[in-house]
Amino acid sequence: MSLLRCLLLSCLLLLSACGDTVPAGQSPRILAMGDSLLAWHRLVGKSIPDMVARELQEPVVDRSVSAARIIYKLPVSGAAGMNIRKQYTSGEWDWVIVNGGGNDLWFGCGCFACDRKMDKLISSDGRSGAIPAMLSDLRATGARIIYVGYLRSPGAGSLIEHCRDEGDELETRITRLAELDAGIFFLSNRDLVPHGDRSYHAPDMIHPSVKASGEIGRKVAEIIRAN
Repeated sequence: MSLLRCLLLSCLLLLSACGDTVPAGQSPRILAMGDSLLAWHRLVGKSIPDMVARELQEPVVDRSVSAARIIYKLPVSGAAGMNIRKQYTSGEWDWVIVNGGGNDLWFGCGCFACDRKMDKLISSDGRSGAIPAMLSDLRATGARIIYVGYLRSPGAGSLIEHCRDEGDELETRITRLAELDAGIFFLSNRDLVPHGDRSYHAPDMIHPSVKASGEIGRKVAEIIRAN
């Protein structure tokens, strides 16, 4: 293994270790699991799960890991959180906030000719694939689910601008999945970012800014309050 890959793995494991554990003496009812959309700004206490906790004034256990995927086969780093399904930790959860799939498309097929990868994630009718299987397992615990959609580029120099069509198709399929189960709520952020407005993105133009994390966190909290 090259030095670069060793360093990368070490960083990923460190990020994984940054996820919350269940606070002693408390019984949190909300779990978050996913990729960098949720994990971004965790070190300064302003990630999306942090914002949800602040809005609701209750703890949110955050197990999300940057660069994590839905389909991930390496066992060690997968167990450390790179596999989103393996981020789950036992608890009496009323709600699970989850996202994922973007890294599978970006890293897995470069957002080009991704039909096969898309179908592995979720079928066109929303009934089969890795995402429905994961959500089915989560629902079997009795928890309700909020699946958080990705930000879209404002058309201002993002590296993932060419992934727009794949992102739209992924979320169309997740919407169909949510329509099949009243306990699954899909929060789309497709229209959150006005065209040309860079304030919703971090400097890399991929991840959410603190402003975006706050707005998404408030929307997640509203779903929980209303249901």
